[in-house]
Amino acid sequence: METPNPSSLAPTALVDSEHPAVKAFAEEHAVGANDRARAVALYHAVRDGFRYDPYRIDLSPDGMRASTVLRVGHGWCVPKAALLAAGARAAGIPARLGYADVRNHLSTERMRQSLKTDLFIWHGYVDLWIEGAWRKATPAFNIELCERFGLLPLEFDGIADSIYHPFDRNGNRHMEYVAMRGTFDEMPLDQIVADFKRVYRGLYDDAEPSIAKADFMADVQRETE
Repeated sequence: METPNPSSLAPTALVDSEHPAVKAFAEEHAVGANDRARAVALYHAVRDGFRYDPYRIDLSPDGMRASTVLRVGHGWCVPKAALLAAGARAAGIPARLGYADVRNHLSTERMRQSLKTDLFIWHGYVDLWIEGAWRKATPAFNIELCERFGLLPLEFDGIADSIYHPFDRNGNRHMEYVAMRGTFDEMPLDQIVADFKRVYRGLYDDAEPSIAKADFMADVQRETE
């Protein structure tokens, strides 16, 4: 029978569960009668407490660190997953980072023009050890974004895996999982950066995404009105 490795509870450089702000966040939000209830509460705090913003990508170690999401108030799927994992570890719930390549059928025109592909590599989620099994949780899309984009919000009950829906509210294609990259105790940042620069050629200028000066929610609102 599989059991969690002790490293799934240990702080790392990017899953900095020992950071005072992360500890305070976990103490405030990881509440409930058992690990399942605490994990669910923490999931919703990360999902909805920090807006999803794929235009603000900072691939430096500081930009990807879990505690940075707390400081700046937003993040994209990879650092938001790091925050959920860090908060879980701070609350005594084993957690590890999972990654997949997904084909995103719903994004803004600016993102499509910048990436020149609908393939999103290294999409981040979290494995949480609850009641004797690893459960997948994906805290990326906050509820306001789902409502604006017509997406079904991802719920997490601590039992079933919470992964992207294949279709939106209207039956249009949403997310397709192309490849699973596995799970990690620490974010493999060097590999993520190398693959981003290889797959998304032309996106970066001095290591900063060209879309960084744009407003993601303004683009979403304009395209969904």
